[in-house]
Amino acid sequence: MKLLLLISFIVLGQLLTAQDNIRYQTPPQAIAELALAEPTPSVFIDSRGEWMILGSRSTLSTVEELGQPEARIAGLRLNPVFFSASRTNSIHGLALRNIKSSSDFNFTGLPSPLRATSIQWNKDETKFAFCHQATDGIDLYVVSIAEKTARKVNQRKLNTTLGAAYRWVGNDALVYKTIPENLGSMPQRPIAPSGPVVQENLGKAVASRTYQDLIRSPYDEELFAYLTTSRLVLNNLQEEKPLGSPAIYKSFSISPDKRFILTETIDRPFSYLVSAGGFPYTVSVLDMNGQLLRSIVKNPSAEGAPIGFDDVVIFPRDHEWRADEPATITFVQALDKGLGKSKADYRDALIAIDPVNGNSKELFRTKRRFSNVVWGNATVALVYENMFADRKLRIHLFNPSTGKLDSLFERSSNDAYSDIGSPMTTSNVFGQSVLRILNGSQIILRSQGSSPEGDLPFIQSMDLYSGKKTMLWRCEAPYFENVVSIIDESKLTVITSRESLQEPPNYYIRDLKNKKLAPKAITQFKTPYKALDGVSKEKISYKRADGVDLTGDLYTPAGFTPGKDKPLPIFIWAYPREYKSAADAAQVRGSKYQFPRLSWGSPVYWVTQGFAILDNAEMPIVGEGDKEPNDQFIPQLYLNAHAAIAKLSQMGIGDSNRVAVGGHSYGAFMTANLLAHTNLFKAGIARSGAYNRTLTPFGFQAEERTYWQAPDVYYNMSPFSFANKIKTPILLIHGELDNNPGTFPIQSERLYNAIKGHGGTVRYIVLPYESHGYSAKENVLHMLWEMDKWMKQYLK
Repeated sequence: MKLLLLISFIVLGQLLTAQDNIRYQTPPQAIAELALAEPTPSVFIDSRGEWMILGSRSTLSTVEELGQPEARIAGLRLNPVFFSASRTNSIHGLALRNIKSSSDFNFTGLPSPLRATSIQWNKDETKFAFCHQATDGIDLYVVSIAEKTARKVNQRKLNTTLGAAYRWVGNDALVYKTIPENLGSMPQRPIAPSGPVVQENLGKAVASRTYQDLIRSPYDEELFAYLTTSRLVLNNLQEEKPLGSPAIYKSFSISPDKRFILTETIDRPFSYLVSAGGFPYTVSVLDMNGQLLRSIVKNPSAEGAPIGFDDVVIFPRDHEWRADEPATITFVQALDKGLGKSKADYRDALIAIDPVNGNSKELFRTKRRFSNVVWGNATVALVYENMFADRKLRIHLFNPSTGKLDSLFERSSNDAYSDIGSPMTTSNVFGQSVLRILNGSQIILRSQGSSPEGDLPFIQSMDLYSGKKTMLWRCEAPYFENVVSIIDESKLTVITSRESLQEPPNYYIRDLKNKKLAPKAITQFKTPYKALDGVSKEKISYKRADGVDLTGDLYTPAGFTPGKDKPLPIFIWAYPREYKSAADAAQVRGSKYQFPRLSWGSPVYWVTQGFAILDNAEMPIVGEGDKEPNDQFIPQLYLNAHAAIAKLSQMGIGDSNRVAVGGHSYGAFMTANLLAHTNLFKAGIARSGAYNRTLTPFGFQAEERTYWQAPDVYYNMSPFSFANKIKTPILLIHGELDNNPGTFPIQSERLYNAIKGHGGTVRYIVLPYESHGYSAKENVLHMLWEMDKWMKQYLK
């Protein structure tokens, strides 16, 4: 007996040591090759359809890169060495293609190794600029299309921590933010603080959603100010001219006539409850010498602002330049005290202000919450308004000259089938994007083309005054194709992106007036996923027990024949979504003809390991009328999952006794709930989820009620509340530095401890340095190894 006990302790000690000292592992070769495959290049096409920039990028970084110094403050992730956002995905190769001649060119003068971001064309598209992360900071390069050369134009290193890094001023000048001279040394965290951190509230209701990485101390305040303070400079591509004084620039933009700069600068005191986007800020106008022309408004902190989905701040918001005028600023003002549930004839007003004399006038009012405006010309603009409460979206035709606002179109924001599309734009004399208007009264709308057959993108014209719509072109099976740009509106010559189940996205020139003319290919990208050759993909439809129609993307291994071969183990991957209408929930989403896209988080890898994969399995949660969707969250989850499993079994594809379910974020929350409340699965995989809703008490996902308004909903929706019932093996994975609101790593830690404490089968993986999405090669490959091992252990 003593010998057995000694052996047990030795084995247990070995297991604990192995767990503590586990090394990075790699999944099977087919999975690793797919995960490391470089995607097809990013493409940037000029408006004339003459030149195409091809940007090669890798999808994954390394753990060493993630482990570089990082400041996590004010809801931001900043690199204190480069004065930039951290964890950026950069382009490592740039090339140029002449679309008409199909000739390819390389650029001279590119830095090596290249780490490019933020590519922007100048006004006439003869040059483009990009930021580059050098070894000592962020540089700005300008590339001449005619000369095929790249040249660094900055003398001072850029500060790209907040907002846009730079703006073109016409064709041959740039405004950008730089690290101020004489900035001094970075603040050092004191070993012994001068006192405690104190927050106080004197009887005022100040609700706040669950943010991460907030400012927590006076040291954080000083570090935030140090890293985000910058100075604007104007560069004529020859020399830099400083503009104004250093400040914390939240944003800046150039007036269409290039005479003024609209700035938003963050003020103290910094908030400990909201992220940098909610800090006090001042809106100002500078001239092109950096002199202050006018202060528009000083807005307070967003602390205490209402938190309903239709609620907004009560102070002026969303300041920007009108695209159709030389220099007019617009902003939105709430007319209902910012409270979406209050009774009000009008919710918002759009106000215009002259930056020179400060005169302002109201342009129009909206009965729902103002969304945006697409400017056209002196008589035409489109105004968008919507409300979450009724899921309604309305488009108005606005005449800027008369102020007349006419309703043009309305639909449910959940009703994808009725979407008429978004207006296509063109550049005006100022180089601003405005409505593309044909024959004085027609616009061109580009739509994803959702339909019972799946997405079939189209473009159509619409007469703004009669409402008549004319279909100009729609993609046809077996392709998924959409219009990228119009290069000749008189001939209706367009550039499209086309793909199929076997063909990766490639770009084509189409003549829409001559539909018999075959499209001309301008790229010939090959599939990066050789391991998927022969894999079958189809969009399947099925119905849950209460009659709601569902769909999912089904992948089966190469060579598998239903009915002839034995049913396969099933891996279902999903993400729940809320609807106010069963009809809207039942709509088909996505296309049956799209090429597979494998990100780091895809479940499709396991089709190479002999699994049937049901990706994007619809998990709608419906609450019609006065009912909220989440009131029946658990029963509807069961209906969705049971219907999917039954369908795959009926098809002779899946073995209903060998099913795993998984998801990321809210999909992880779904997974834990399914394991707590059903016996449908043999295993589950939950990544970066939130499992105790009382830790997000002021709302989550599409749940607008607070914990104190609906405590039963919060309790019953929390799988943590039912951890004692989770007996199905569950693999929990979380990024060590998750930055997503609500999905703190402690959510997985506490669920692991709760399941373990009740004797459940659970494994918990913490990926070093990762945030809500994973990006390091070592971490991603190890995650895939863990998932592969888990599913094979419990399903095979």
